[in-house]
Amino acid sequence: MEPPPLPKSFGAVAERIVAARGKKSGSAPLLLDLQELERFENLLVFARSTVEGFFSGKHKSPYRGSAAEFADYKQYVAGDDVSRIDWRVYGRARRLYVRQFEEETDMVVYLLVDTSASMRYAGEKRSSKFFLAAKIAAALAYLMMAQGDKAALALFAAKVTQFLAPGGTRRHLHRIVTELERVRPALTTGIAGAVHECNAIFKKRGRIVILSDFFDDTDALLEALSQFIHRKFEILLLQVVDPDELHLPSITAAKFVDLENGEMVQVDTDEIRESYRANMQARIETLAKEADLRRIQHRLVDTRRPYVDAIEAYLGFRGKNEGTRA
Repeated sequence: MEPPPLPKSFGAVAERIVAARGKKSGSAPLLLDLQELERFENLLVFARSTVEGFFSGKHKSPYRGSAAEFADYKQYVAGDDVSRIDWRVYGRARRLYVRQFEEETDMVVYLLVDTSASMRYAGEKRSSKFFLAAKIAAALAYLMMAQGDKAALALFAAKVTQFLAPGGTRRHLHRIVTELERVRPALTTGIAGAVHECNAIFKKRGRIVILSDFFDDTDALLEALSQFIHRKFEILLLQVVDPDELHLPSITAAKFVDLENGEMVQVDTDEIRESYRANMQARIETLAKEADLRRIQHRLVDTRRPYVDAIEAYLGFRGKNEGTRA
């Protein structure tokens, strides 16, 4: 006999466990809980601490623009500083090129953060997926601006609900953090539709980083991203999944409730655990494989070290594609 199907959204919760944890409070949770507030003044402080802590002990500074290091050439046009013309290149190519330096080669990076209801899920004694995604987004925004890049933020569920145009100032970073702290995930998923909307919003070619559980139609998502591949954007998918969603909680009979549509199903988790794990693994591997075929990078974020995972994924993504920047 086939096991009963789980709700369409894998961001389901065991109602019995939720009730036991007292999560059914009517008050909206803060992005930073009391324990974290004791450690960090706010999300911006967390972002700075995370990024600088990641690079502590490393010999090479993570920040671009701290020195006038050569980055690339561009063809000379009237008005360019003639002192930067590289005459050796002219001798070989018979064309005028000027030297560019690190601080002049800023890249626009678009951060897309999923705010759908499935991102509310939190395993026992763990932060919600959205909480992790928001903190990752804040850390990456801090890192991007510290490196001289410009960051934009798009919050989405079935459509884009908020967009902050690219910026590279400290004030802009504060705006990104403020928007992340305001979010209360509550809407249905529709990643493909939101990505289609972004095609008209994202004017300048750059990099796209999407933070989501990606519990949606993979084919539709990849089709939506094809428009950005055609425009020569570089794309990184950071998949945030709770361990419960990978393996199912260690309980027997439980009632699972879909966070997005309220659909309920009661199952014996021991009966379906093996097939569930196989289906979930196949789902993740399919997304990773299909993304790779399209030169889209994918990383499953380990919730035990999400910030290190995300920073390493972004730096590897950024470094690998340096030669293709505009």
